[in-house]
Amino acid sequence: ELKEIVFIIQSQSNSFHSKRAEDLKRDILKQAADLGKELPTVLLIHQMNRREGAWTILPLMRDLSVTYGGNSSWIFFCEEDTRIQVVKLLETLGRFDTSKEWFLGKALYDEESTIIHHYAFAENPTVFKFPDFAAGWALSIPLVNKLANKLKSEPLKSDFTIDLKHEIALYIWQKGDGPHLTPVPEFCTDDANSHKVNHCATTFSNFLPLCGEPVKKEDVFVAVKTCRKFHGDRIPIVKQTWEREAALIEYYSDYAEISIPTIDLGVPNTDRGHCGKTFAILERFLNQSSSRIPWLVIVDDDTLISIFRLRKLLSCYDPSEPVFLGERYGYGLGTGGYSYITGGGGMVFSRMAVQKLLASKCRCYSMDAPDDMVLGMCFSGLGIPITHSPLFHQARPMDYPKDYLSHQIPVSFHKHWNIDPVKVYFTWLAPNTEDSLHEKKAAYNREDL
Repeated sequence: ELKEIVFIIQSQSNSFHSKRAEDLKRDILKQAADLGKELPTVLLIHQMNRREGAWTILPLMRDLSVTYGGNSSWIFFCEEDTRIQVVKLLETLGRFDTSKEWFLGKALYDEESTIIHHYAFAENPTVFKFPDFAAGWALSIPLVNKLANKLKSEPLKSDFTIDLKHEIALYIWQKGDGPHLTPVPEFCTDDANSHKVNHCATTFSNFLPLCGEPVKKEDVFVAVKTCRKFHGDRIPIVKQTWEREAALIEYYSDYAEISIPTIDLGVPNTDRGHCGKTFAILERFLNQSSSRIPWLVIVDDDTLISIFRLRKLLSCYDPSEPVFLGERYGYGLGTGGYSYITGGGGMVFSRMAVQKLLASKCRCYSMDAPDDMVLGMCFSGLGIPITHSPLFHQARPMDYPKDYLSHQIPVSFHKHWNIDPVKVYFTWLAPNTEDSLHEKKAAYNREDL
């Protein structure tokens, strides 16, 4: 029965994202009403639990077990851009015995062991499957109850959340004592308009959001963090690739080199975090750039980014809100920690966010503290949620499953290690690659990228 499914949309509180999640909720309930069925429960994750770590899902298991463990059969999770055919979903879930422990989804796997998964299953990373959240994924109530009991006796360790879909699959698997992910072919990430989706219960259509005209080039200020030892090898890559897309760009270093040119912020380079440098950039943006510039982007000198696509993405956000956007990681979220935007993929700030941050007097506890984590702590303390976009990437294309990247038009990748960064840029990120991206992705050569 439809009423035995609890739908949970992995929503965010930013106005653009919450509206999309509300639209999906309405669509699910309308489909249910049109069927003449008793309406299911549809929940938005950002409204369920005000705790910082609700997006990591496992902290919700005990509440889900207590509230729905007695009268539901499935918890079905999806993203705000997942599209659901309710009738087909009912048929699909109906194939499974709900008295058993099931973990269902569209299976992703690593082709090579990767740093973002701590090199798990290094001998053969293809053996471990984890769900593509974009296609939706489901837990049977007996499994939810089991996870809730385990969490009662063994609280989540305070550690990093880097790739949630992989980490949830690892937690459920319990080193072989729990269920593996069961692949469900009806959970799809093809576009809803594709000829391939007749059998699909779910589809996914959001390659790159665009909400009207892209923001103007002159509305995006780009700050590149560098240091003297990388002037010779990393900066030329930026100039060969994405610099031409930026109308306003400055390079911040520990040494002023006129030929680039770099600006010496008076902050010595550190081997570890770059908190001092980042806060100096934020102060400079607020005090020395035109107050008419609504957006600041801070990237590393080995970040590859499409400013062209970022301008499209930013058309969906209101710069009068405090927006802090990028790829979301978490630290210590099982025990109250904080979320943060990981710096390598690029950190995007609305001017309002920078104003609120600097007015708060929250600052680096040391000059070499990790800037992205300190920013996460500061915004968490201010009650300003960070906004996650999966289109920013802390690692290289080869570090992600091909099938995961196939439903994205990415905004950034990071690191030049063991790749040709110019080739990666022109294959994945250059403005003219939009139309041919899917063919290129299907055929890309791992050795080259």
